[in-house]
Amino acid sequence: MKKLLLTAAACLAVTADLMAQGGPTMGWSSWNTYGVNINDALIRRQADAMVSKGLKDVGYDHINIDDGFFGGRNKNTGELIIHPTRFPNGLKPVADYIHSKGLKAGIYSDAGANTCGNMYNGDKLSVDVGFYNYDQHDADFYFKECGFDFVKVDFCGGDAPQNTQHLALDPQERYTAISRAIKATGRDDVRLNVCRWNYPGTWVHDVAFSWRTTRDIYDGWASVKGILAENLYMSAYSYDGRFNDMDMLEVGRSMTTEEDKTHFGLWCIMNSPLLIGCDLTTIKATALALLKNEELIALNQDTLYQQAYIVGINNGCHILVRDIENLGGPKRAFAIYNPNDAAKTVQVGFADLCLSGSVKLRDLFERKDLGTFTEKYEVSVPAHGTRIYMAEADTRLERTRYEAETAYISDYQELKNNQTERTGIYEAATYCSSGFKAGWLGYSEQNDLQWRDVYSQEGGEYTLTIAYISGEARNISIDVNGQRVQTVSVNSGGWSTVAKKTLKVNLQKGRNTIRLSNATNWMPDIDYIDLTPTTPSGIHAATSRSSLDAHPYDLTGRPATSSSTIRIVNGKKTLAQ
Repeated sequence: MKKLLLTAAACLAVTADLMAQGGPTMGWSSWNTYGVNINDALIRRQADAMVSKGLKDVGYDHINIDDGFFGGRNKNTGELIIHPTRFPNGLKPVADYIHSKGLKAGIYSDAGANTCGNMYNGDKLSVDVGFYNYDQHDADFYFKECGFDFVKVDFCGGDAPQNTQHLALDPQERYTAISRAIKATGRDDVRLNVCRWNYPGTWVHDVAFSWRTTRDIYDGWASVKGILAENLYMSAYSYDGRFNDMDMLEVGRSMTTEEDKTHFGLWCIMNSPLLIGCDLTTIKATALALLKNEELIALNQDTLYQQAYIVGINNGCHILVRDIENLGGPKRAFAIYNPNDAAKTVQVGFADLCLSGSVKLRDLFERKDLGTFTEKYEVSVPAHGTRIYMAEADTRLERTRYEAETAYISDYQELKNNQTERTGIYEAATYCSSGFKAGWLGYSEQNDLQWRDVYSQEGGEYTLTIAYISGEARNISIDVNGQRVQTVSVNSGGWSTVAKKTLKVNLQKGRNTIRLSNATNWMPDIDYIDLTPTTPSGIHAATSRSSLDAHPYDLTGRPATSSSTIRIVNGKKTLAQ
């Protein structure tokens, strides 16, 4: 059994078996480089290259066939026809070949009738080949007859403007039906990836293994930057071994080395699937070395399955952090991401990472120990660059600041207009502590705001401070671990003015849930909550945010105006000024 080991300074190990069982999917997919222009021989060459270039040895174990293998459907029998020249022997022989290499085989379909290749690539044989009306039939074919282990299910066939039948299908109904059909095959190991291009809703966690949270990636820095901007506030929706998918990797194509490092490194620390999209037979040496970085892979596959959450902004750069190995332990990984077009010097205070005392740092890109530091670490990060570190401290402090953008909204979705649906969103706002807030909350029990990972090492009485924004009197009901504590009426005096409400709560030892809600009317917008013990001890972090900017930046990395905000309009995220 091969282990991916860091040095003793990092002490982080993940076995290849564990990665195969539970971590984000790792492998290769045909779409980014080839589109619908694929064939049997091409897929086999990629499987050979994955093995020969050592990618299998570090955990990449999927070869995924995307759109382009379809040849229509027999209207009388319902049988799928496989493309007669691209895959003359059908799909099973190529799936068997992938399996013979010790790899897993992935396939593609659509929740509707037609695929995206039909609409956008003019593939005339991709008509009526999706799951729609054939859920169990196709599931049996792919997973029982052919033995595929993964399926990406698109939605062009269910989105009326993107299919010739103008089918307008309900994503929850369609993906739930497909998930049930897969389970009915008797296979409980098939990974379903929901490709609906924006976060479809909290229902998806119980339906799929992973789900796309953004529009399609393309080979360019603007695309990577835009995807990262959206996923900065999605950490609460990746949990229990189910993952936000920031789309396939463009590493090794046309971006710069620093942009490739940012792309891959942040996909790793944010727990996105790692599906290589370049030609493995001609991959550049620098890209191959990056993709085989075992320390970054181990971070992606760490069995806590946490997506890094945003701590704050320093000099226009985003700081993200997550636990490693043990919840609330002294080892944490953190990233400094510079979306700007110029290099930035960034100072990270260890207290902001909930670490104290002597802190040993290891650079995961360079794979070397940096030494021991106290209080802070300063580094210059190049334009479009990222630095990722493993930190091991003498003491783990309790988290004091819980930003609204790290909390969970039970009704969160990005497909429909949030105002008409009365579902909450995350917005960029320069007057908030880390540049974000949660808004449009309330009017139902489900449109709440929950911090579900509030960790207390000892339990006891805490002071809860709620930082809110409201230009009128609005109510907040506060629950702790399912018990109502208090309902308060607040008014900050303006929609760009942050005020605070303080009350006492009792936390149990270990994990707690703090929930804010208003079942009958709108809630205030929420900036953050602070939690400090009534009787402080050495395990509690100071409330100072000394290393983080008082005047944060907007999602693009530019200085934000006081009116900068992210809005969901007709199901799309836009930055309004």
